[in-house]
Amino acid sequence: MTQEFISLLASVLAFGITAALGIKVIPWLHQLKYGQTIKEIGPKWHEKKQGTPTMGGIMFMVGIVGALAVCLPLYYYLQQKGVIASYYETQGYWIRMIAGILMALLFGAVGFLDDYIKVIKKQNDGLTPGQKMIFMILISGGYLATLAMIGDASVTSIPFLGDVNVGFLFYPISMFMIVGFVNAVNLTDGIDGLCSSVTFFAAIVFIMIAGMRSMFGMSVFSAAVAGGCLGFLVWNFFPAKVFMGDTGSLFLGGLFCAMAYGVNMPVLVPLVGIIYLCEAGSVMLQVAYFKATHGKRIFKMSPIHHHFEMCGWSEVKIVWSFSVITLIAGVIAVALTMALR
Repeated sequence: MTQEFISLLASVLAFGITAALGIKVIPWLHQLKYGQTIKEIGPKWHEKKQGTPTMGGIMFMVGIVGALAVCLPLYYYLQQKGVIASYYETQGYWIRMIAGILMALLFGAVGFLDDYIKVIKKQNDGLTPGQKMIFMILISGGYLATLAMIGDASVTSIPFLGDVNVGFLFYPISMFMIVGFVNAVNLTDGIDGLCSSVTFFAAIVFIMIAGMRSMFGMSVFSAAVAGGCLGFLVWNFFPAKVFMGDTGSLFLGGLFCAMAYGVNMPVLVPLVGIIYLCEAGSVMLQVAYFKATHGKRIFKMSPIHHHFEMCGWSEVKIVWSFSVITLIAGVIAVALTMALR
């Protein structure tokens, strides 16, 4: 029961800090004129969002990291005292968790730099794709190098097969997957409340998976992520009073990957992150088809949430629909995890 209480505490703290910060941070961003510049290629009705404060991801970065700074040491202390049973939570397990937090913070720092450049220039350029990619490769490479030093990184849990040693292939596949999904989470942040909602449900799924695997430290980790996303939705749900910006979306992308790798089941990333996958996939398909057919399109607009907007769906309907899809995929992921037991 103790570990459940600490997870609850982490979620409540992350929610409370994030939601409370909005009271001060949003007016502060208004004063600094850190408003979002709406892309010309987006839906015309998004123009009314011009000037909405961005870089609000700072709020849940502080909320989530603050909650973890309180709850993870508490959890570790109780574990060492024998109050909480320890199964998989070795020293390497804790290093993996801390490395995940640092990875997410570094991705968030790249996003902050990108947002800062956009805001100062008052245009949607920011860092070039090449610059972003270099930063992301270095950050994910550092995270994977940390896992390699632990010694058991390439042994990953796969439903129906158990623990499988993937060997050297683990590293290039993981590099591709982390960079790809961090970018995909970034693409998902296109309408009010979408990225926050989808990530909230993904975190709920990982709370359950971590509990099933007796990795209760990761339950605390994931609970803080869920609480932070929910706290941000207080201000970000339609009509949004603040946007997370690349600061927040890249940070959440790093956390999403950290949760999957933290429970040693990166194989679940495409399943639990099915919405992120569809968002990125729709962009790649659109670009490829456009070039191959000299101007024809598969979707009315990409990423795919804009396609549904162009079809007449409200932002709220899209958010709820995509969240339900994430939840259904999560139920399947939980069922697959049971195959490991």
